[in-house]
Amino acid sequence: MESVTVTSPEQTMQLGAKLGKMVQPGDLILLDGDLGAGKTTFTKGLAKGLGIDRNVKSPTFTLIREYRQGRLPLYHMDIYRLEDGGAEDLGLDEYFDGDGVSVVEWSEFIQDLLPAAYLRIALKRSGAADERRTITLMPQGTHYQKLVEQLEG
Repeated sequence: MESVTVTSPEQTMQLGAKLGKMVQPGDLILLDGDLGAGKTTFTKGLAKGLGIDRNVKSPTFTLIREYRQGRLPLYHMDIYRLEDGGAEDLGLDEYFDGDGVSVVEWSEFIQDLLPAAYLRIALKRSGAADERRTITLMPQGTHYQKLVEQLEG
């Protein structure tokens, strides 16, 4: 488990962009954090690293946004509204096993639908009015352990 402290949204995006250059088809990134912690900001950076130029928006009301303009498709999911269920009908396994990279915000609501291997990233504010965030990388599985090692290098 590796933690990094960033001091601005730009640094959060830079970390996401660095990861975006390394991800492979079928990779699953889980983003945990309170509202305003920087989950969508991180995803914007990831999209940039994938070569996606479109504006990345939070999929809070659409649940899933697809971006196909980059090196790999990006499937950005916000599961917050499925706190009381309904995720089983979305066909998430097709995204997780697909040709792109899946990013899931609020994954705790679909814990029983997740595969065994993924990269969980926790974003936590260092203070209410502060731009600083602590970002903790928690790889599950050998592939994601190697990905984190590359990210650190």
